[in-house]
Amino acid sequence: DDTPNACYNDIAPEDLAEADRYGTIMGQKALGFLSKGFTSSRPVDVSGITRVAKNDLGLLPQPLVPKYKGALAEIYVRCQPFGGSDKSSNGHRYDSIPFANGMIKSGMSCQLIHYVHQEHEEFFDVCKKFDFIIVRCNPGQIKADGGDQGKFDDGMRGIRKLGIQVWPSPDVMEFMGAKDALCKVANLNIGLEDTLAYYTVQDFAAGFKKTMAFQPRVIKQNRGSAGEGIWIIKLKSGNYCKTFGERSCSDDEVLDLMEANDNHSEEHTVGEFIEFCVNGRTGKSGTWTSKGTGKYLEGGKEAGGQLVDQR
Repeated sequence: DDTPNACYNDIAPEDLAEADRYGTIMGQKALGFLSKGFTSSRPVDVSGITRVAKNDLGLLPQPLVPKYKGALAEIYVRCQPFGGSDKSSNGHRYDSIPFANGMIKSGMSCQLIHYVHQEHEEFFDVCKKFDFIIVRCNPGQIKADGGDQGKFDDGMRGIRKLGIQVWPSPDVMEFMGAKDALCKVANLNIGLEDTLAYYTVQDFAAGFKKTMAFQPRVIKQNRGSAGEGIWIIKLKSGNYCKTFGERSCSDDEVLDLMEANDNHSEEHTVGEFIEFCVNGRTGKSGTWTSKGTGKYLEGGKEAGGQLVDQR
């Protein structure tokens, strides 16, 4: 009663700052409860498409007034364990949360959404409400889930024509996303001469023995991009030559290998590695603990059989 004219402006600045801090926490918690653990529920209404992920664990709260509204599009392969080897147990890609959080930290919203091919039209209707779309759908996974990659790409081209950013766009993926892109600039000033692409058994056997003798290698198969069939390789002896082409490895030299999909290590000879890449598990390839089956050149170039060899 003794301060009838007290008002908001009478609160001490330090007390007001603390009250605002608690208010922000309350707002974030309330949003979390109302979204039932999914911070991807807002600000754009995505209730018209199926929520595939179990939760958004690790995703920061979306800004209440974002500078721009974005989405990160994923694909969950329903016939594969966990939705694909690139997924964590909640159905999101391992890198989706950090990528989305980067957008959020920059003052933009970034909601995680999944493409379900039976909801193609509904999905792209939702996409039209965003300012940008980050596409994180591994090559081959839309087809593996029963969808049509071409239809999906055309949908994203349509989004692009509306002035909505798509990163990467289907055309960029088609012309620049191929694993052999670096090989095309190998002999330019910006390239490395020991970056090679192999489409035949003969070229692979000869080329790999030469590059392996020169520097530690990264060997990548063409099919998929979840780390399976991507090998980080070193000579166990460390016996590298000084210049490219100075020598070639023998079949019995020993390699230390690590596969990028799960970081497991193996030890094989040069000959065993070449045999696994070409013919898979055979009597000549030794015993492999990889989840993959090798045979990376199977079907030839027309069928996507390819290996890229780089430092």
